[in-house]
Amino acid sequence: MNEHIMMNEEQLIKKAVQVLVREFGSVDASRFLSIPQNKREDSLEQHQTWQNSLNKEAFFDDIFSD
Repeated sequence: MNEHIMMNEEQLIKKAVQVLVREFGSVDASRFLSIPQNKREDSLEQHQTWQNSLNKEAFFDDIFSD
């Protein structure tokens, strides 16, 4: 079994920024990093509200009914 060694916070941030820039480019990485935290929470809250509105019984009936 492989042992995982956690990076310190500085290494983690540096590597995460490198991945963002590599995958999205410097402009979009910068845009992502400058998104206000509350905007991210708003989308999470919207998703949770949507999930709470789902009817589990109707969903399973729709998927698994003959």
